[in-house]
Amino acid sequence: MKATFAFLKKLKSNNHKEWFDANKDSYLLAKEEFEQLVDKVIKGITRSDKKISPDLRGKDCTFRIYKDVRFSKDKTPYKTNMGASINPGGKKSLLAGYYLHLEPGGSFLAGGVYMPESGVLNAIRQEIDYNPKPLHSILKSASFKTFFKGFDEEGKLKTAPKGYPKDHPDLELLKNRHFVVSHPLNDALLLGAKPEETIVQGFKAMQPLMEYLREAQGK
Repeated sequence: MKATFAFLKKLKSNNHKEWFDANKDSYLLAKEEFEQLVDKVIKGITRSDKKISPDLRGKDCTFRIYKDVRFSKDKTPYKTNMGASINPGGKKSLLAGYYLHLEPGGSFLAGGVYMPESGVLNAIRQEIDYNPKPLHSILKSASFKTFFKGFDEEGKLKTAPKGYPKDHPDLELLKNRHFVVSHPLNDALLLGAKPEETIVQGFKAMQPLMEYLREAQGK
């Protein structure tokens, strides 16, 4: 991933259209390199997660580098990372899926359901309320704990969500607003040989959780 890292580092210090246009070839090379990594990850995860199509390609999963700055205070035009969503419903789907974020000094893998609409959020909470044992087993499993400590707590409620008692046995799970797990990836790993192997291992460790969340979503 040397070309990708080199480009992103330079972009961070030169985040404007003139520089980007002058270095478009470097961007295209970096993008291609990242998409090739995603291709390898897809090949690995489809061996176990049959909801992910083996026909999916890295270029279909990779997000655009161009930012939407209409409602942002930061008006720099380009993202300083590359990201890809590997998902049964496509990269913009709300279904539980996998995410790879590559950024010098800030790379990570993640998966789950981020910013679910109210109907999906209620369905996941209902599944936890009615059927918590499989989730408990997933969160306690050795393979899961190798990579993850539990759900990320961004946006977590301070009190019980509406309709649930304050003494609910799974209150801490129900208070989540997003149902996402993540694991950091260091630069040395990504710049070394076969980073896709570790990424696939991480995705496989979270796969039972993806299946639980998809079940809650009716998929």
